[in-house]
Amino acid sequence: MYTEPRMDTELTVAERYGAVRERVAAAARRAGRRAEDILLVAVTKYATMDQVRDLLRLGHLDLGESKAQQVIQRAAMVEELLGRSRMLPTVAARASGGPAEAPTPVRWHMIGHLQRNKVKKLIGVVRLVHSVDSLRLVEEIQAVAFKRDEPVDVLVQVNCSGERSKFGCAVAAAQHLCEQIDTMIHLRVRGLMTMAPYADDPEASRPTFQRCAELFDEVRTTGVGGGHFNILSMGMSNDYETAIECGANVVRVGSALFGERVVAEDTDEEDED
Repeated sequence: MYTEPRMDTELTVAERYGAVRERVAAAARRAGRRAEDILLVAVTKYATMDQVRDLLRLGHLDLGESKAQQVIQRAAMVEELLGRSRMLPTVAARASGGPAEAPTPVRWHMIGHLQRNKVKKLIGVVRLVHSVDSLRLVEEIQAVAFKRDEPVDVLVQVNCSGERSKFGCAVAAAQHLCEQIDTMIHLRVRGLMTMAPYADDPEASRPTFQRCAELFDEVRTTGVGGGHFNILSMGMSNDYETAIECGANVVRVGSALFGERVVAEDTDEEDED
């Protein structure tokens, strides 16, 4: 059963969002890039629904979760929220005789480890799966996508840090996995994703990000994915600026947008943001 997390709410979502967007823009400038070319995925794992609603009101539509069940639950809650919001302009439009504009759909991103038994429920809800790391998972997604007759966009997650605790295929196996996905009719390999070891100093993430960026360029030059292989997802709240400097065009940010979560003493969870 879903329960609202308790959060540090010293700053508003709008204030945090503005600060993050400014830092994204500054990092892009340092790298000689445009801020509008960087996609910010807001990780709602520890956000309250009030905070999610505030973010949607700011016009932000790309949301991410690290667990499949959480994606499904959150997507349903947001759809209900948008459904209620949709009634207001409809009523106003009828009164004035004008057309009603429906809100733009939210784009959900699956950023965490995906188990094969969760694929069937997840596909159709998410816009992009960031965490494909094995052929068995690829085959399961392909089977579900085939039945739905809808293409699925995926990123290959690569363990560029070499940590045993991290999910992701080995660096040496990444290109081959991308090539295998590229042969499947109902899958589109869009790029790579990686996670750096957590550290207080964001510079500690740079070697991991640089290695993934190099691998991304290597795979792209082979022609895998055609013109669709163009997404490099790297960086979270503690190191997204470094990731952008290294070439990331998608960053996954949670606590920098919503505040640090307040963890109960009996809580035993790993945070992926």
